[in-house]
Amino acid sequence: MGNFINRLKRKNSIKFIDQLAYRFSKNYVVGSGAQLTYFLILSIFPFIIVLLNILSYTPLAREDVIANMIQYLPYDIQLIIEGFVNDVVTSSSQGLLSIAAIGGIWTASSGVKAIIRAINSAYDYTENRSFIKMKTISIVFTIALLFLVLIVFLTLIAGQIVGYMLFDIFGLGDFFSILWSNLRFIIPMLFMIIFFALLYKYSPNVKKNEKIKFISTLPGAIFTTLGWVVTSLLFSYYVSNFGSYAITYGSLGGVIVLLVWLFISSIIIVLGGEINATLEDLRKHGYK
Repeated sequence: MGNFINRLKRKNSIKFIDQLAYRFSKNYVVGSGAQLTYFLILSIFPFIIVLLNILSYTPLAREDVIANMIQYLPYDIQLIIEGFVNDVVTSSSQGLLSIAAIGGIWTASSGVKAIIRAINSAYDYTENRSFIKMKTISIVFTIALLFLVLIVFLTLIAGQIVGYMLFDIFGLGDFFSILWSNLRFIIPMLFMIIFFALLYKYSPNVKKNEKIKFISTLPGAIFTTLGWVVTSLLFSYYVSNFGSYAITYGSLGGVIVLLVWLFISSIIIVLGGEINATLEDLRKHGYK
């Protein structure tokens, strides 16, 4: 038994799990997730206001875009967001919505700023950048996320139209229908992986003599994307079939579900950074 354990200790995969578990405790990932949840709950609705304002200048139907974005979330969360969107669209003028969008970017960037601090903690970097520089970086990533959403939906719409045209030329329209049913789920996830990879690469306060390679951020970005999708689906299934939030919290049940989902999502985002930092540290020290 002792020899078996010693052989396991020499495996890189076991060393990785051991170091990741150590970092999970040392950097207090659960606590970072709780802090991040607070800022995300303050940021999510201003972010939606900004997104609605941008969508008003595109051919995309605002309600349809939001509905597609939240279709895999628990039903209680969908109701909260849909109710908020309907109130904003029906009771706000375009002028007021534009003014709210400006403030929304500033507020929503607070959530991104909290993510950056958590990633810094994962990489063991000290945050000493000025308030203006940090806020600028946060706003840039917030705007990038907004445009990412637009690009995803425009790609899905344009891709479907162009794909049908090209495949119909060769009489393969039915084949494309089957292919597109899978691609329409893969494309958004690819964009999410790229976004998280760039976030993990450019947001940390890297030391002057160090550099984070893009390829080294992909493991954490892939984990965060797939982990977020899978846990959202599982959490949605749990809430729909086993959860008793409405019984326990009454009319606040939907809000509690939103908070729990954001907490789980926050831990996954922070853990993605921890995965990248753990792999980077093990590579530097030859997996010792």
